[in-house]
Amino acid sequence: MAQQHPDPTAPWDRPVPADALTGYLRARATEFLRALRRHRETGAGAAGPGGCLEAARALRRSARRISGTLHTFQPLLAPEWSESLRPELAWIAGTLAHEDACAARLDRLLHALQRLSGAPVVPSQAGGGTSGRTAPVRPAQAPAGRPGSNATITGGTVAAASASDAAPAPGTSAGTVGPLRPGARSATAPDGHLTVGAAKAGALLDRQLTLARTRAHSTALRALDSSRFHALADKVAVLASEVPLAPAAGEADLRPLARAAEERLTDAVAALPLVTAGSPDNAEALIHDLSPAPAPPPQDTPWHQTRLLLRLHRYAREVLLAAHPGGEPPAEARLRAASEALDRHRDAAEAAAAAAQAARTPRIAPATAYALGVLHADQRHEVEAARYVFQRCWQQEERERWEAIGTA
Repeated sequence: MAQQHPDPTAPWDRPVPADALTGYLRARATEFLRALRRHRETGAGAAGPGGCLEAARALRRSARRISGTLHTFQPLLAPEWSESLRPELAWIAGTLAHEDACAARLDRLLHALQRLSGAPVVPSQAGGGTSGRTAPVRPAQAPAGRPGSNATITGGTVAAASASDAAPAPGTSAGTVGPLRPGARSATAPDGHLTVGAAKAGALLDRQLTLARTRAHSTALRALDSSRFHALADKVAVLASEVPLAPAAGEADLRPLARAAEERLTDAVAALPLVTAGSPDNAEALIHDLSPAPAPPPQDTPWHQTRLLLRLHRYAREVLLAAHPGGEPPAEARLRAASEALDRHRDAAEAAAAAAQAARTPRIAPATAYALGVLHADQRHEVEAARYVFQRCWQQEERERWEAIGTA
């Protein structure tokens, strides 16, 4: 059910005119153009750690904010203009994000393999993380509030490899690999066997994800040099000086549309199994994902949708906060923490899918398939941990909100 009570922590206690929306969009468009100029000045070497990579990330951030703001406040904008601009911004943001995603996924999986096996898996990747996504969890850096799950990894996880790798790893039964907690080694596999499998699994992941990153880099370069992007840049340049508003925007108040975005988020969160996610040992993220089917787990979809709605809600709050500058409300820190938890959820889910995809490679050794199965289960435990952290963040915000209402 949509939230029906007032929010005393909201950044709106008086009407917010459409001028605030105009100023916000113009500022984001200016950031987009500055990032584009930096990207062109630093060259096309976005694969390196230089300023070109940071410029591409700044382009992506600005495009996401403009696109999200156009979506939330669409009734106040010229319809044909906003409907033509928003998909183009989403296209360039997604195109630029793919290379970073591949790099982050590889870095995360290699560090997880090293943590699980206790030995380096691909020496060339040491210290090579350059992605702007959530940093992978190092051996001594377990995330706060991480649940320790007692779930077991059944044979279905490893069975996702291929028919030639269906044999269980030495020292394990056909039905169970054994209990595994996030950040801990497998209790049943000999260290030497897991180390050998991890090294081969790391090499396989390195080949696959490096190839995917190279293709994404080439795609991004072609996109930035295309006539489609040049037309988009021209539209953003116009936006930096003039925002086409609808006739009804003159006397409009931005708060109802921002509250509508918040209500959509509240409805999405209400549909999530937060009661289950609040139990550290529920293992739901793992037990519903022990299928050899290549399709992503359907249980992840509502969490990903909630992440997108939370992003739109945060962008709407940024517009209102820009209209009333001052200290950051306490709710902003909690929303940012909840957003980071859902980002980790997305990263872990995508990493688990990459491990499962690698395990389906034909004719890989049983030890490699076993290591990839353990890695897949470890990342699904990371998914569960991220859900737990989000549940704690969200429930804390709800408790404080109702306490504030009771004392008002």
